[in-house]
Amino acid sequence: MNDADDGRSNIAVRQADGLVQSEIVIRARRAQPFYGRHPWVFAGAVDHVKCGSAAGPLPGDIVRVVSHDGHFIAWGLFNLNSRIVVRLYSWREDEPLTSEFWAGRVQRAVSGRRLLFDLRSSSCGVRLVFSESDGLCGLTVDSYGGYLLVQFTSLALYQHREAILSALREEVRPEGIWLRTEKGMREAEGLEVVDGLLSGREPQGPVFIEEHGVRFGVDVQRGQKTGCYLDQRDNRIAASRYLRGAKVLDAFCFSGGFGITALKAGGAASVLGIDSSESALTIARANAELNGVSQHCQWLHEDVRPALEAMAGEARQFDAVILDPPRMARTRNGLDRAISGYMRLNDLGLKVLRPGGILVTCSCSGLVSRADFSEIISEVARHSGRDIQILEQRGQPADHPVSATCSETEYLKVLICRVL
Repeated sequence: MNDADDGRSNIAVRQADGLVQSEIVIRARRAQPFYGRHPWVFAGAVDHVKCGSAAGPLPGDIVRVVSHDGHFIAWGLFNLNSRIVVRLYSWREDEPLTSEFWAGRVQRAVSGRRLLFDLRSSSCGVRLVFSESDGLCGLTVDSYGGYLLVQFTSLALYQHREAILSALREEVRPEGIWLRTEKGMREAEGLEVVDGLLSGREPQGPVFIEEHGVRFGVDVQRGQKTGCYLDQRDNRIAASRYLRGAKVLDAFCFSGGFGITALKAGGAASVLGIDSSESALTIARANAELNGVSQHCQWLHEDVRPALEAMAGEARQFDAVILDPPRMARTRNGLDRAISGYMRLNDLGLKVLRPGGILVTCSCSGLVSRADFSEIISEVARHSGRDIQILEQRGQPADHPVSATCSETEYLKVLICRVL
């Protein structure tokens, strides 16, 4: 699969009078990834489209994907507006994409979470559906204390939302379902939707969840992404074990997750949290108050890199530095720039970290592999002249599973290091 496979305008549509089902015919020698259950078909892999309609298949139409010699591969959803022109969902010819199919996928995803989480608890925060990993490519669903936040990143799947939402209501019986949109979806998918209540009732203020004995308020309606970074749940508690008595710098702190967990669960001495979002820091202050640790916290509204540069210039030192930046690489064209960005950021982090201190460094860029990220830290060690011991290599939790046939679903890398 290659980001360069973006030739949407070159897809030829061949008419087939009387053909009810559209067929996507894959080019010769390009079908192997799809037989192997990778769900993304880029335009460059498509030879032509057989369709009974002069308009061709419309966004969200169910299509039958076949090899160049006519062998069935999978059922998918079509969207010529997207770089991923077909997303694949079913590799069984006798399992087309009906309402029952979508309900089954939702039920399967929720059942897997019930093994590990008490979904009936008013303080439970969990990802119920994780897109490709749950066979629902283009859909993310998070649950916060009985409220569901639904995010579609595929126009094609959005066209089938009623069956999916009905299944969620039946399976979870939430207080309410709120739609969240990701920036750039109009350009990437042709998806034009507005955040808002889909069913049930709106939460009155923040919803409160608990992680490892630490409580957090979640702004369901306006918080970043779907309100909270649930994927760092286990990494926050893991990092806190190294931070007893530490003076901690929590960069890109968002709502204070790492820093507040370090104080309450890990016994850290103090936390300075930095974030460029004042609304995020407002939530962080409230979360610190909620957990009784506000007297040990300071919050700085500033861009992280210039703040680190200023601290390094003042020779400020911390016992621990946590770096959890937003995604730096969205396309392969931006990969080199992202790798340079991670190197500069971690180099700055080391400049304000005392000898023997703890560095917790993260990447949520799926295009930056685990090997890439480890090499970045190796290069930072060489450039800085400091020895770095990697104590733990961590990733995403069980409610963010990795698909064995879609490596892109492994996106989160977290290294807990000692810097000598």
